[in-house]
Amino acid sequence: MILASASPVGLLLGAAAAVAYAVPALAARTLGTLSARRMLLLAWVLHGAQLAWSLLGEAPRFGFAPALSITVWLVLTAYVVESQLYPQLRARWALAGFGALAIVLALLFPGTALPATSSPWLPLHWALGIAAYGLFAAAVAHGWLMTRAEAQMRHAPQENDGGVPLLTLERLMFRFVGAGFVLLTLTLLAGTLFGETLYGTTHKHWQWDHKRVFTLLSWVVFAALLLGRWLWGWRGRRAVRVLYVGAGLLLLGYVGSRFVLEVLLGRAV
Repeated sequence: MILASASPVGLLLGAAAAVAYAVPALAARTLGTLSARRMLLLAWVLHGAQLAWSLLGEAPRFGFAPALSITVWLVLTAYVVESQLYPQLRARWALAGFGALAIVLALLFPGTALPATSSPWLPLHWALGIAAYGLFAAAVAHGWLMTRAEAQMRHAPQENDGGVPLLTLERLMFRFVGAGFVLLTLTLLAGTLFGETLYGTTHKHWQWDHKRVFTLLSWVVFAALLLGRWLWGWRGRRAVRVLYVGAGLLLLGYVGSRFVLEVLLGRAV
C-alpha cells in the first residue's frame, strides 16, 4: 500500500472525510434526515478539500483511485444541488458509503506523480474527461434510483412514499447522459486531433490501446442510447440497462486500465 506517499495534510483531510461519510452511511436512521444531510454536506466539503490538496499540492498525483474519488465527489455535488430542489431524494446512505470507500482507495493508492507538461491545454483535457465520468456516474445513480423506486411501487402499489416521481428521475438521468456525451465527445476529439500538442510526439497518431478502445465503445453505446431515446422512445429498464453497459465500458477505459497497470502489474506508467 502507498499511504506513505501521501502528505500529512492530505491524510488528515482524507481520514476526516471518510469518517464523516461513514457516519450517515452506517447510522442514517439513527441520525435523522436533517442530521444525516448535514453530516453528508460536511463530508462533501472535506472530500473536496482533500481532492484540491492532492491535485494542487507540491507533488500532485493521479491514478485509478483518485479518478474514482473525483467521480464520486462530482456525483455528490450533483446530489447536494438536487437535494435542494428535490428534498425527497433518498440516497444519502449509499452515496456516503461510496464516498468513504473512494477516499480509502485514494489514500491507499494515490497514483503516480503527474508528468510535467508544457501544454496549458492538458489540464483542460483531463478536466473534460473527469467531468464526463462524473456526469455519467450521476446518470447511473439516477438510473439506480429509478429502478429502486419502480420496484418499490410494484411491491407496494398503494403506498405513496413521497419520493421523486419516476418521470422526473428519468428526465434527470437523460439530461446527465446528454451532458456527459457532449463532454466525452469533446474529450475524444481533443485527444484525437491534438494528441501531439497535449502529450508530445509519442501521441502523434491514434493508438488502439485498451483505454481508447473501451472509451470509444462506451461512446458508441451512449450514442445508441440517446438515439434510441430520440427515435424510439427508449425508457425504463431498457434505457437503464444500456446506460449500465456504457458506464461499465467507460469505467474500464481509464480506471480499469490504470488499475491493471498500478496494482496488478505494479507499473508507474
